[in-house]
Amino acid sequence: MRIARGVPSVAWMAAEEEQRIAAAVESQQGRLRRFIRRRVGDAEEAEDILQDVFYELVLAYRLMQPVEHLGAWLFRVARNRITDLLRKKKAQRLPSGAVAVEDGEELSLEDLLPSPADGPEAAYARGVLLEELEAALDELPEGRRDVFVAHELERRSFKEMSAQTGVGVSTLLSRKRYAVLHLRRRLEAIHDEFTNS
Repeated sequence: MRIARGVPSVAWMAAEEEQRIAAAVESQQGRLRRFIRRRVGDAEEAEDILQDVFYELVLAYRLMQPVEHLGAWLFRVARNRITDLLRKKKAQRLPSGAVAVEDGEELSLEDLLPSPADGPEAAYARGVLLEELEAALDELPEGRRDVFVAHELERRSFKEMSAQTGVGVSTLLSRKRYAVLHLRRRLEAIHDEFTNS
């Protein structure tokens, strides 16, 4: 079967789509994150909304739904996600994940865990939490685990990971989103056990 001249190939269209998504993430991520953070106090919830917005962008491209006025579209989707969050907000949430912001400074996983210097109970809690986190990460498919670890713990950008692995930014965003959802579900039970005891 011959492809007619001037008709773009599927591979070329997919590469073009990946480039548009990567450019959108690169150009809009900072503004969009600030917009969401001003309206959502919790850093984890704000990051989830940001990931959901970019996931919606990936879906729109994959479903070949044209996105005109990209910036306006992204902010509209963000406003809708913020509204959804406020409607469904739970009474108590799992504390921030591996990265939170305090006085403009990022906190590492180490900062969020109980210090072993705070006594035997804190040391025990720390050990249990680390074991549960490791087990939850091990349950993830390799691709999702790798993206989560690279982005959240190693602080690598999606663009950098895409260049290194050859996997598109949209795929990396999707993998991270599913990893975060799995880890949250998995770790809420242990969080509830410690807070209710």
